[in-house]
Amino acid sequence: MEPKQIREGYLVKKGTMLNSWKVVWVVLSDDGVEFYKKKTDSSPKGMIPLKGATLTSPCQDFSKRTLVFKVSTSKNQDHYFQATHLEDREVWIKDIKRAITCLQGGKKFARKSTRRSIRLPETVNLSELYVSMKDPDTGVKELKLEKEKRIFNHCFTGSTVIDWLISKEKARNRQEGLMLATGLLNEGFLQPAGELSKAAAEGAAESVLLDQPDALYYFADSGFFCEGYSSDEDVIVKEEFRGAIIKQGCLLKQGHRRKNWKVRKFILRDDPAYMHYYDPTKGDEPLGSIHLRGSVVTAVEYVPDAKRYAVDGNLFEIITSDETHYFLQAATEEERKDWIKAIHTVSKTGK
Repeated sequence: MEPKQIREGYLVKKGTMLNSWKVVWVVLSDDGVEFYKKKTDSSPKGMIPLKGATLTSPCQDFSKRTLVFKVSTSKNQDHYFQATHLEDREVWIKDIKRAITCLQGGKKFARKSTRRSIRLPETVNLSELYVSMKDPDTGVKELKLEKEKRIFNHCFTGSTVIDWLISKEKARNRQEGLMLATGLLNEGFLQPAGELSKAAAEGAAESVLLDQPDALYYFADSGFFCEGYSSDEDVIVKEEFRGAIIKQGCLLKQGHRRKNWKVRKFILRDDPAYMHYYDPTKGDEPLGSIHLRGSVVTAVEYVPDAKRYAVDGNLFEIITSDETHYFLQAATEEERKDWIKAIHTVSKTGK
């Protein structure tokens, strides 16, 4: 029988021989993980068998890389992958874990019911807890706080997190709340913002959330930014980064000069309406941005001057108000529709 395909998409993978990270197209089946140099390749660059494998997430082997998970085979070969954003990592590890469990039990792959897992008293669903914390009406309030001669936007204190967990009856006391909050931090749902919280997160084998009013944190996919003097990697953030994140993920983008195609991580923000793109294998410094106010986005069937890359299907074009053309390709037809809809909305409502 042919293996059942479960999930596919772009991930960043660490080379097995060299210490380099590259974007690959990954296909998860019920018995293994295949990765390709390009989505259009007919044969994989490698295959990771999942029988007897283990999954580690979050993987903290690389201090300067977030959202990394590790697949270790039965022959003790380690394969490291990095997702572009939190939700992306969560869906991958959930399906890989399920595939490994099904192989161990000799069963066919089937996604486990979330409701069933919630009923188990010993099981804590951190993903659902995170969604509740982010609720704009009943969740943890994101504030603008001044600390260490800097202004932190869209953040909150460690004490606020514990207070919220107790008030919403997610924890019975501060000690129990601290355990839950530390779990959220170690899973990457919460991120440290200031010197105090960063020191606590980096000073031990496992990150520890501080139940203190001076320890600052933020949601991993929020519009967090910092202004003012910085002694570390925090920088003064421009006006265009202030908008809330609407959508993010990987797309193929055509270069303006060479007309070649490369995988880029895109983050779409509203108010102001900007779409920033990044090299997914590197840090958080954007390669460029697209101002979407007054722009037009449409699906296209072909790209003029599409050189050096076989591009076919799921293409769309953004034409900005100053008539700059951007050609992009989504992985699927559904993904293209989602991006076009989100960009169209932001272009009409954002500044």
